[in-house]
Amino acid sequence: MNKDNKYILGIETSCDETAAAVVASGRHLTSNMVASQIDVHALYGGVVPEIASREHLKTIMPVVDQALKRAGISASDLSAVAVTVGPGLVGALLVGVSFAKSYAAAIRKPLIPVHHIEGHIASVYLSDSEVKPPFLCLVVSGGHSHLVGVEDYSRFRIIAKTRDDAPGEAFDKVARVLGLGYPGGPLIDKAAQGGDRQAFNLPQPRIENSLDFSFSGLKTAAIQQLDRFKREAKKKGIPWTDLCPLADFAATFQEAVAKTLVSHLQSAVEQTAYETIAIAGGVSANSRLRKLVQELSAEKGLKLVVPQMSLCTDNAAMVASAGYFAWKSGRIAGADQDATSTLDLELFTQA
Repeated sequence: MNKDNKYILGIETSCDETAAAVVASGRHLTSNMVASQIDVHALYGGVVPEIASREHLKTIMPVVDQALKRAGISASDLSAVAVTVGPGLVGALLVGVSFAKSYAAAIRKPLIPVHHIEGHIASVYLSDSEVKPPFLCLVVSGGHSHLVGVEDYSRFRIIAKTRDDAPGEAFDKVARVLGLGYPGGPLIDKAAQGGDRQAFNLPQPRIENSLDFSFSGLKTAAIQQLDRFKREAKKKGIPWTDLCPLADFAATFQEAVAKTLVSHLQSAVEQTAYETIAIAGGVSANSRLRKLVQELSAEKGLKLVVPQMSLCTDNAAMVASAGYFAWKSGRIAGADQDATSTLDLELFTQA
């Protein structure tokens, strides 16, 4: 243990991952423990909120104990406890928030409330020890698609967000109708390897006079195209994959999602003066999105930060990192801190 470091315990339970981590001074990862529920929810083709909450209750204490043990510190060595308070599944969030409040009170340390998107953005600091605000961050996950101007460590400007479905949600739904299972994003990414990325036409939606995202139409168009392939194949008495191999279908859909995201990111780059761009969130693990963002950064001469794979999906290291910077800015929760399923990033961090 380095006595010069400020150790923050992070707790994340916003969806189906029970996670705890210890980060030193916002930048140095000392432990990152995640108890995944993927196998449980895969039986249902998606996250079941009540089951998620019950699983969090079972695993949160052991995961916290493991995080401290792996970091080689005790609870008394912590400077603060940070926890995701929203947005997310409210029942799941309540498990983490209730535990964090009790734990912080028991060890007499400050409790730091963290916004989930703020956490994803903080994964950038754990991936690049030198990156500092300001920068432009594309946050893409199962529930979110945001373009965020990171003006300071705890000050953000929302440039664009989704009007309906998030890209991760679209991946999950299309993967389900393809029979690939859950979670859809990595399964479609794997299925798309070697496929034709232009096997058929799909829209890349843009909203007039706005950088906001919309994936509902793209998701519906892909499902309708699959239905057409199946109807035609049934008439001919052949598998639908004879008309369009699975790899081609997955690659074409993935390309449409990735190009839509990068198109919006490029527009934001051209309309702002940021010299650094970053991607974060579960969908930032997508191989095609990473490739296209790398090409964009090279074309525009921008610094690019892409988090390591373990920091893309929900984790507590990002919460601990964000919590450190929030703590330094003076943000501390009271005993009345609650969890909420919807939470505006700008309003929350300005409060």
